[in-house]
Amino acid sequence: MARESFDKEIQFLRMLALTSGAYNRQQFAERLGISVHTYDKTIRRLKSIRSTVSEELPSENGQELAESLRYNYYEATDPLLLFLYRAKSVKESESFRLSLLIAALQDQTLTAMELLDHCVASMPPEAALPDEKTLRSDLKYLEEVGVILREPGGRPYRYRLHNDLVTQLTDEELLHLYDFVDVMAGTQVPSVQGYLLRDSLKQTLRTRGIDPAKNEAFRYKYHYYSRILDEAHLHPLLAAIAERRIIRFVYYSPKAGKSYAAQHTNPVFSRESEGARVQMLPLRVVYDHQYGRWYLLGQTAKQQVAKFRLEGMTQLEEGEPVSEEEFARRLAVLDAKTKLSWLVDTSYPVKIRARFYNPEEARSNFVKERVLLQGQWGLITEEDDHSFVYEITVNGMTEIKPWLRSFGSSCEVLEPERLRQEFIAEWKEIQRYYEPI
Repeated sequence: MARESFDKEIQFLRMLALTSGAYNRQQFAERLGISVHTYDKTIRRLKSIRSTVSEELPSENGQELAESLRYNYYEATDPLLLFLYRAKSVKESESFRLSLLIAALQDQTLTAMELLDHCVASMPPEAALPDEKTLRSDLKYLEEVGVILREPGGRPYRYRLHNDLVTQLTDEELLHLYDFVDVMAGTQVPSVQGYLLRDSLKQTLRTRGIDPAKNEAFRYKYHYYSRILDEAHLHPLLAAIAERRIIRFVYYSPKAGKSYAAQHTNPVFSRESEGARVQMLPLRVVYDHQYGRWYLLGQTAKQQVAKFRLEGMTQLEEGEPVSEEEFARRLAVLDAKTKLSWLVDTSYPVKIRARFYNPEEARSNFVKERVLLQGQWGLITEEDDHSFVYEITVNGMTEIKPWLRSFGSSCEVLEPERLRQEFIAEWKEIQRYYEPI
């Protein structure tokens, strides 16, 4: 899949998930920064891919596609998010060819020439027939990613599927493995690989006549659609950090009116992208567990600390590397700027004091346990039988505020006065919502 197409479809699915079909075609296209024709073409492509990976019939329009996100919550990630990664991995012709190779190796070992004969005999008449060089390249790729194994022995080499993990497990063991992967994929980050493994195990269970939906031990998922979609950029960014490479991308701020703008190849209709073109040295990737967001931190060409949300990044490209000394120097500057950041804030430090009230008649003090677990470098400075005072110095108040708010009536902000007044105003506003009509 072309890079631009993948960026577009990521933003397309994100908006589809967030709006749940609330926009009509024109509104959706305007918000995304594409034409209605491109909207229709993208919907057709998504439905086409979806029909190949889902047992359900493709939806008739974008709104129904969004409805499956809303009402089929537990299975929503399977057909509507992960299939983009499958489509991005290989070209359409490669996808068909690799499927034939894997199917041929299901129950037997074959040589490269035997596999070539099988592909030639199975390809549709309109498709281009592969040659020996192409097929050996496919086999090398499948071997590198761990899908197939080359049998020991001399030439001609024989290949078989590398599926020992599932074939040597009993049905009960396979179900236990599926349950474990199901929970880990839903609770850990990054999670796309976990969902892909879960999907493979699900297919294996179905081939054994076991319906995973009827045997699931858990009905729990913890994920955000944006978090999973943003992982498309995560691994290229981590690779760029490891190789100390400059990157370039077009960025659309979450506050902007558009999240994407199509590239026009016809100069008559060309126009400047509404996104900001950014060149920077990536230094660190941070995950916000509170909102399910990924952040990229680094330095721009002017050596200023910059922060970007991955959901707004498109057209990512790698550039030239910097020296190890230069990378270490810039990383030290970033670490100094974010030393007191609750997440990624680099504003002025603020000392925050809050009183937490212990739960009454509870077997355990879960409030204190959570503060100790999530409170980072903050300290408990005062304590009695009913409450304790927690102190921390952080950059700014914006990022720690949702955490303090999440404790509800168990938390009282003491300092600074400005933050205390903000909480008072918020709770008064909530109280008004519950006043009798």
